[in-house]
Amino acid sequence: MHPAFSVVFFTTATGAGYGLLALLGVLGGFQVIPPDFWLGLIGLGLALGLIAAGLLSSTGHLGRPERAWRAFSQWRSSWLSREGVSSVITFIPAGLFGIGWVFFGRLGGWIAVAGLLAAVGAVITVCTTGMIYASLKPIAQWHSRFTLPGYLIFSAMTGSVLLNALLQGFALGSTMLLAASMLLTLLGWGWKLATWRHNDDLEIPTTANTATGLAGGTVRTLEWPHTEENYLLKEMGFRIARKHSARLRQITQLLAFGLPVLLLIATFALPWPFAAVLSALAAIVQFAGMLVERWLFFAEAKHTVTLYYGR
Repeated sequence: MHPAFSVVFFTTATGAGYGLLALLGVLGGFQVIPPDFWLGLIGLGLALGLIAAGLLSSTGHLGRPERAWRAFSQWRSSWLSREGVSSVITFIPAGLFGIGWVFFGRLGGWIAVAGLLAAVGAVITVCTTGMIYASLKPIAQWHSRFTLPGYLIFSAMTGSVLLNALLQGFALGSTMLLAASMLLTLLGWGWKLATWRHNDDLEIPTTANTATGLAGGTVRTLEWPHTEENYLLKEMGFRIARKHSARLRQITQLLAFGLPVLLLIATFALPWPFAAVLSALAAIVQFAGMLVERWLFFAEAKHTVTLYYGR
């Protein structure tokens, strides 16, 4: 698939934003973190800002962005529509949670309930995003058991690393959260390696023969129905060189997983403010790495429509 930067940024930013929002909602709802004004303003501002920026960027891939609202009406059958509906609904408890935290300076009562509802909404929205791709049967690399859990793992991973950086910046760092961030990053690393291994060994049963229903020989394309590439080939038949794919996988492992783990390990041994600086650097590096990972997620996917063109 052709990796449009708007969609790459959308999946990366919203994943991190919803992960951070879910953790803030749970920890705030159970009053594990203090109702500090600046912590709430910056934390929820960062989470909702990433979500809003990602959702707005996703419209950049539409031919008629002004008609995006029509997608909301198809929630009965479309995971894309369900994602849009759940993302908007999640803003309601998230907004109430932010008002209670920032303006009232409390995290109990109805504010705690709003925070927990925002966390639930964040998890549901990430699930709907993952199902957009996991439900596409023509793309075998996405239609697998690895896609939906991967979205949830990466959201929790990036959200926890962001939250750790946020709390370290306010000198509220927690050894438990730091360890959880590191373990989630290692889990994400392992899951990504398993996904790549699965996709590399994938045997796609569909061929030109099965697609056309013809037997008794090998179906081949004699010539294309047009003289130059069209929309289908540009969007669905994008090809990436094997050497470039291998290099980008190395960059992904270094930035999204390897360096963040090393920086988080170093954070254990350093006092504030050095721990805060390394935690912030880990979050920035990981976000950059996840942009590369998302680009590969699209670039390495193959749509069966390319069989029509002999690919």
